[in-house]
Amino acid sequence: MTDTHQPPRGTGAELKRAILDEARRRLESGGYPALSTRKIASAVGCTATSIYLYFNSKDALIHALIEEGFEDLNSKMMAAIEGDGPVLERLKDAARAYVRFGLERTAYYEIMFMLRPEQMERFPAESYRRARRSLDAFASFASVSPAEGLKRGTIVLTALHGLVALLIAQRVDAQLDREELIESAIHAACTAAVAPPF
Repeated sequence: MTDTHQPPRGTGAELKRAILDEARRRLESGGYPALSTRKIASAVGCTATSIYLYFNSKDALIHALIEEGFEDLNSKMMAAIEGDGPVLERLKDAARAYVRFGLERTAYYEIMFMLRPEQMERFPAESYRRARRSLDAFASFASVSPAEGLKRGTIVLTALHGLVALLIAQRVDAQLDREELIESAIHAACTAAVAPPF
């Protein structure tokens, strides 16, 4: 696809939003290799150097995308967690939201959880604390110590991430019913999370 230079989409917050939206569009259609600041700038009608007025580096732009992804994922998971019904069912609903996000927004999920370019700047600690809201929510379900809750929450997310990563990579036996596998994995992980202490 050939990029054509577009008229500028405003300045300030409006241009910053346009840059992020175009970066996300490119990410979801072409993955990490499509995140060219030059092409993003051309598409939104600014110069590549203008992008650096809003994002200190390409890594900073990627970090902003990651943070937005976590906000979206966390909002979906927290809606389930804070809903009505038994704890186990709410936990399963949150887990389903996680899996659905990963399978429906594959490129975004990969950049959030699996992208590790060798020279990429570390994800900021403050952003990480915001990103782990759903992990903290998972951890709060079990009637155990905070340390045990954190461990259990991490185990649930580890199991879900493994499931999503294998499905994305198509490394799951084709004889298995996909939806049944997802439900079974969610049931096993979430049931273990709310079981009596190990």
